[in-house]
Amino acid sequence: MNNLDSELLRTFLAVAGTGSVTEGARLIGRSQSATSLQIMRLEEVIGRDLFERTGRGVTLTETGQRLMPVARDVKERLDAVLREITADGLRGKLRLGIPDDHGQAKLAKILSAFAQSHPQVELEVTCTISTDFPELLSRGRLDLAVYEVETIGRNEEVVFEDPTCWVMSRYRDLLAEEPVPVALFDRACWWREAALKSLEARGRPYRIAFSSQSVAGVTAAVEAGIAIGLLGRSTLAGHLKVLGNEHGFASTPMSKLVIGVAASANQDLVRTMKSAIRQAF
Repeated sequence: MNNLDSELLRTFLAVAGTGSVTEGARLIGRSQSATSLQIMRLEEVIGRDLFERTGRGVTLTETGQRLMPVARDVKERLDAVLREITADGLRGKLRLGIPDDHGQAKLAKILSAFAQSHPQVELEVTCTISTDFPELLSRGRLDLAVYEVETIGRNEEVVFEDPTCWVMSRYRDLLAEEPVPVALFDRACWWREAALKSLEARGRPYRIAFSSQSVAGVTAAVEAGIAIGLLGRSTLAGHLKVLGNEHGFASTPMSKLVIGVAASANQDLVRTMKSAIRQAF
């Protein structure tokens, strides 16, 4: 008697979700041939085709569409049972601050994995401009936060370092303009101070053409060719040009992504979350 194997259903969900055997295989960490064999095995068990093969990938057949909610339900139930059985007993509430730009996607994955591994921990997440995080930690409004600094302070641990540099769009020579248009953060922070200090040291006229509260805003202005801006190298797209000594810009500070912790925080929860963040970076 044939049975529906949960691993075959997981493979089915991966391929159906990506619309491609190749991408589905990458998602579950298997080879394309092994993934194809698992789909064939599942189709043999059911006795009908689950996918229609096209030049652009695969689409679900009517049978595949009927199987989709069942497969998803089985996977979610099994994952929930595993989390419950393997839960480490960690309990409590952790108030976490994460920046609204740098590393947000990676940090979101960390939170998802943490919540699944420690389902009895309540996470209260603040996602906003990270310049406020040190004060919120000192006032006991947050337990742990991730943010960027130029100089490491007390109770801060570096998890990632990123050189900063002046950049502009390759499609518009803004240095030929005078004064040079500049994109800056619109509030007091070390990024803004470092940028202004660098511009003053260059000794050439400039004007603030664009202001934003976020890295995403400054990046958008630079990519649009509106202004030059000071950004981290890890965030640069290929169509941006780095401006260095030959353009009159001296070296700028290293940005340090740090974890800050409140003195009053639950140390067991903090230790576990810090470990997860370290591993991710």
